[in-house]
Amino acid sequence: MKKAILTLVLLFVTNVFFGQQSLFDKFEDQDNVTAVIVNQKMFQLMSKMKVDDKETQQYVNLIKKLDNLKVFVTNNSGKAGEMKSVADKYLKSANLEELMRVNQGGKSVKIYVRSGSKDTLVKELFMFVEGAPKEQTVLLSLTGEFDLNDISVLTDKMNLPGGDDLKKASKGKK
Repeated sequence: MKKAILTLVLLFVTNVFFGQQSLFDKFEDQDNVTAVIVNQKMFQLMSKMKVDDKETQQYVNLIKKLDNLKVFVTNNSGKAGEMKSVADKYLKSANLEELMRVNQGGKSVKIYVRSGSKDTLVKELFMFVEGAPKEQTVLLSLTGEFDLNDISVLTDKMNLPGGDDLKKASKGKK
């Protein structure tokens, strides 16, 4: 009986976790949405690069700690509304801590984190940028176990949409 209950609990937890992640996956093949998906295997391959300069080495050290990156970008108001709805739904169930919120000129930036094994580490970073009219809406999810202060290196090297907002957040949390 205990095994059956334990199995049901594990199935439920697994479905909840993967179900939340799949909320974002629906944007991957949609028209008017640019999707960037980088999985753990790609991060592993990238981490094997031979580098000579300190900044690139910092980048390689960071990507060794990453599991998954999903970025979805749109200028389409309908898709932006759909992304906002999905982001709100995810935030209600994901148990993330708000790190930063900025509203300026019709643009709203919200950044959330799930803490890692130490106070300085992050297991998940979630960002939603709601663009002012005619600006991009960005939904970003990054998982692994990384130091938030290293994110600016990632945004520089990968030229991520919303990267400037992430840089501000990484400087804000010490």
